[in-house]
Amino acid sequence: MNNKANRSGCPISSMLDIFGDKWSLLIIRDLIFSGKSTYGDFLKSDEKIATNILASRLLSLEENGVIKKLEHPDSKAKVLYILTDKGIDLLPVLLEIHFWSEKHLSISPEIQLLLKEVKKDKEKFIKTKTKELKAMFDVK
Repeated sequence: MNNKANRSGCPISSMLDIFGDKWSLLIIRDLIFSGKSTYGDFLKSDEKIATNILASRLLSLEENGVIKKLEHPDSKAKVLYILTDKGIDLLPVLLEIHFWSEKHLSISPEIQLLLKEVKKDKEKFIKTKTKELKAMFDVK
């Protein structure tokens, strides 16, 4: 866990200390919504993150307890990155970012379909998806 002192007691400032770059939330997005879990998976994302930046962001997310690294069951050369409970708790935050983006920006048809489904019963969606993520990442 990262023990770096926060710049202030402001929750937004403290959150930005962890997620205030343009890549960290995209990694979380990929873990939650795309099932990506390896370094190579993240490199294949549409945004084309550079390898040095990806390594840095994964390390920071791990140090802050948002993700953890596990041995890959099929390859000693690969590592699995999984969400912790702290990382899974970002699901509602990401959904709200999606809603804001839907209102103010152009979003893909796939995301529009997802949001249509979420809006039917947001709390049920969050509960179901959280349970699914906890099972997928074996979070107790």
